[in-house]
Amino acid sequence: MINDSQFYALESLLTRIAETLDINAGRGDIYKPSDWGETTSWLWQANNMSLKAVYKTDSIPLDLLIGIDDQAKTLMDNTIQFAKGHSANNALLWGARGTGKSSLIKAIHNKLDDDPTLPLHLIEIYREDLQTLSGLLDILRSEPKIRFILYCDDLSFDEYDSSYKSLKAVLDGGIEGRPENVIIYATSNRRHLLPRKMIENESSEAGGAIHKSESMEEKVSLSDRFGLWLGFYSIDQENYLKIVNGYAKHYRLKVKDKEALEWATTRGNRSGRVAYQFIQHMAGQQEKTL
Repeated sequence: MINDSQFYALESLLTRIAETLDINAGRGDIYKPSDWGETTSWLWQANNMSLKAVYKTDSIPLDLLIGIDDQAKTLMDNTIQFAKGHSANNALLWGARGTGKSSLIKAIHNKLDDDPTLPLHLIEIYREDLQTLSGLLDILRSEPKIRFILYCDDLSFDEYDSSYKSLKAVLDGGIEGRPENVIIYATSNRRHLLPRKMIENESSEAGGAIHKSESMEEKVSLSDRFGLWLGFYSIDQENYLKIVNGYAKHYRLKVKDKEALEWATTRGNRSGRVAYQFIQHMAGQQEKTL
């Protein structure tokens, strides 16, 4: 019969062994693009350790992202610093769903992509592929003249997820660390990347749960390794209608505030995402394509 301390030590050891086997089994050769001038947007494919070119990103023009002016300016300034080869911070964009976190990252990249003096590329990596992050960094490290934003959307972890360790080592503390030409932007609905209930439950445990508590502290500290935190919050009715009317003007659509509010009521919340979905609906009604 083993006690709690022995159980958690064994669990940790088996987890590390499984991670090593998974990474080594799927790694194989690493392939980098033959022509970086092909595009400036890429998707990391962990299954074959390569970058897929993305020729058209799902992006909204920056000036249509209403109500997040402060966040946009801060992230734009940070991104320009990085693109020019100066010091800049990794950024965590956290907050309510549908408030423009991922849209802002893509919009800023598209805005700066028009400037030929700033060779800035955007690479998306899925959260479930973070264990292959070292392979991707090997590719990017070999291209020091190009600056890369490494973008991970909807970053969060559950109690038994250990893939955060790969990201944590890159953000701060790893021997090799993050290449100077790479910056990491992530979005999350959670400020500390874990459900609040889980954090509170773990912090209130006593006695033999020391190993669990240490593991939880390690996960919570991951968000601290992002030098820049940007909060995104639910919007009020006034800003919701500003967003709707901004989209309508841009796409030359006729909309009514009453209809926009009714649409939001059926969705149960007001957000930039809901506003855009309403605009898509109205564009179809008016036989137009966005």
